[in-house]
Amino acid sequence: MATCPCGSEAQYEDCCNQYISGEKSAETAEQLMRSRYSAYVNVDVDYLFETLHPDNRGDHDAKNAKDWAESSEWISLEIVNTKDGGSDDTEGIVEFCAHYRQKNGSRLKHHEVATFKKLDDKWYFEDGEAVKPEQMKREGKKVGRNEPCPCGSGKKFKKCCA
Repeated sequence: MATCPCGSEAQYEDCCNQYISGEKSAETAEQLMRSRYSAYVNVDVDYLFETLHPDNRGDHDAKNAKDWAESSEWISLEIVNTKDGGSDDTEGIVEFCAHYRQKNGSRLKHHEVATFKKLDDKWYFEDGEAVKPEQMKREGKKVGRNEPCPCGSGKKFKKCCA
């Protein structure tokens, strides 16, 4: 038996497969999020469509989802934060990072805050918003290429630590 790709460390058959196969419905928004990630790993675009909120299915691009799933080597799923989305809730938010590698070898991450809604006692993915990377701010003074290197070597910055 294989370990589930969602990162739960449980066996796939005992974890996400039970949701993807339809044997069971996800009880929480996080379980649905994890199973949707596993569906990307296994290129199960039908499950991705079925777990999309019915109000948003008209915008679903199955070909694009399949292309992305097939062209990526899925490395890991990291759940950053969850808000609500428990078995007694009707709405939930899951912030996650999906780490993957493209065919050209570049390693990327998809960081998103996803919203989930429960409809007729079943969880659905409603929408997601990509998290923009935080802008880096320089703490100290900018060192010019031709200025002395701040490490104290006596060399120009461009010939030393640049």
